[in-house]
Amino acid sequence: MMSFKNLAALLAAFTVLAAQAQSVEVREAWARVTVQGQKVSGAFMKLTAKENTRLVGVSSPVAGITEVHEMKMDGDIMRMRAAPDVELPAGRTVEFKPGGYHVMLMDLKTALRKDSTIPLTLVFKNAKGVESKLQVQLPVRTAAPGADAHGAGMKH
Repeated sequence: MMSFKNLAALLAAFTVLAAQAQSVEVREAWARVTVQGQKVSGAFMKLTAKENTRLVGVSSPVAGITEVHEMKMDGDIMRMRAAPDVELPAGRTVEFKPGGYHVMLMDLKTALRKDSTIPLTLVFKNAKGVESKLQVQLPVRTAAPGADAHGAGMKH
């Protein structure tokens, strides 16, 4: 019979191995501050996949609706549309930023206060069609992290 201590050690080792086997790194993730009564905000990050992967969904308990959107120029008009998925080519960083891909947090249930954090779940599908989820905690900020911000990357 396995003791609780041995089981805990085995689970810890499995967690480390599972983390090492994951294929998407999330860096410089953040969500924009809101004021009381504001119902929409955005979340931004850099995603780098080890193998061809797609981001196929997002969710957060702080918002009634959470979607990936893309903003791009169509002639002289900037257009925004929901993106059902985003390709994450192996080894290339895809940046989610204002004016490009970003996560829309709509129908917010509470104001997003500076220096707090919010949970966000990212749903990925690899080239074999296998789906996986990554839960991250996003710091709430007024602006993107500085160019020299190093912070520890979160692995998926």
